Amino acid sequence: MNEPTRPRQPIEIDVLVDAWYVVTMNETRDIIRNGSVAVDDGRIVDVGTTADLGARYAPRRRLGGERFVLTPGMVNTHIHITGEPLTRGYVPDDTPFEENVFVWLTGLYAAHDAADERCSAVLAATEMLRTGTTSFLEAGTIRFLDEVIDGLAETGIRGRVGAWVWDLPPQPDAYRSTTDQAIERLRSQLDTHRSVADGRLGAWATVVGHTTCSDPLWTAARELADEFDVGMSFHMSPARVDPDGFLAEFGQRPMVHLEELGVLRQDCAITHCVHVDDTEIDIMGAHGLTVAHCPTTALKVSYGVTRTGKMPEMVQRGVNLTIGTDGNNASNYSDMMRATYLVAGLFKDGRADPHMFPAETAFEMATIGGAKAIGLADEIGSIEVAKRADLVLHDTDRPEWRPLLNVMNQLVWSADGRGVHTVLVDGRVVVEDGRVTTIDEDALWAEAQRRGERIVVRSGLPDRAKYPIL
Repeated sequence: MNEPTRPRQPIEIDVLVDAWYVVTMNETRDIIRNGSVAVDDGRIVDVGTTADLGARYAPRRRLGGERFVLTPGMVNTHIHITGEPLTRGYVPDDTPFEENVFVWLTGLYAAHDAADERCSAVLAATEMLRTGTTSFLEAGTIRFLDEVIDGLAETGIRGRVGAWVWDLPPQPDAYRSTTDQAIERLRSQLDTHRSVADGRLGAWATVVGHTTCSDPLWTAARELADEFDVGMSFHMSPARVDPDGFLAEFGQRPMVHLEELGVLRQDCAITHCVHVDDTEIDIMGAHGLTVAHCPTTALKVSYGVTRTGKMPEMVQRGVNLTIGTDGNNASNYSDMMRATYLVAGLFKDGRADPHMFPAETAFEMATIGGAKAIGLADEIGSIEVAKRADLVLHDTDRPEWRPLLNVMNQLVWSADGRGVHTVLVDGRVVVEDGRVTTIDEDALWAEAQRRGERIVVRSGLPDRAKYPIL
């Protein structure tokens, strides 16, 4: 006589996350209605319906519920986490590019000390986490890398960072460097910080770019990226000053020159690239490298992106186009959902073509495209079994979310980061009920205000606010 089959015991796991809709961003772009994600030891172990997973697992904690939309964490592929979060909005919004960068921004950056930069980084990470960004690629403009990484590790965010590296500009004094010093700074940061905080944080072979680097520095950065098996990142061609400078110096446009130097590879993430020509796009596309498109900066600093930018052509030719928020005096926010909204809209209008960058494509850029850009396509960017549990719960009990009839349209065209309720990084809850759990937010707001006021005084730069404050 056969013994009766015993009911299978539920499997113990760390967390089960439930949602009205689960936006997986997997290969077939499945969206699961009334779905759940099982998480254990920092990784996703199952994805399916709430009914199935609720019966299969015994979670130590259960999150979400029927009013939430669950998405992968977004990846911000270009942000300045120092220099600008504590001086947000101080730079006038009517300054031309060269004055903006080489007078205002560098002057404000140079007025920061190590404690300022640590506070700035924590503030930037807090804003990103609270608005659904779980990973980022920093712009390579950090001065005090040890202190910044210490602050970032406390927040629990995932990121890739770099020190301020250039060798041509003579000012400001705080960043002046010979070629040998710049190369040594790159090597030192990779020796020390290639992988820290259990791999969540790490240094890249990042240089400032533009026209600030000598050929030996470009070449050394490439060699160090290869030696340490990390990516390479830099700014290029937001305005005409970069191509004009390369043409005057070398008789070649920037991408042509960098290609001849052997700098360009698939692991390159290049920021802006508004003023590039078809030959340069062909070069970039042949490598399948990343371009970090920063739409708010392009609008505020008047790059002419909708008139000159060739972002649609980049995608057509194989460039991995992603999204960045840049600095808080160019974009003024670090909410990737707002930037994704702009990406979906700018070229619809610029090309008078509603097919340009539909909502689904824009959100791909913000998630799986960003993951690819920072070399983590197998680890993050989508909700799939074995990937890291970097997850975001969006609360739909908000006016911008109702009625909910098309999830992707709502994510990109209606919602923004203020609707983010809960965020997990590596399966750890770092945002709950809209507040970061890893730091004292109230203390951070007060410290940021105090430090920001002192920085602008030390910088010596005038207050150019146009309305009088009585």
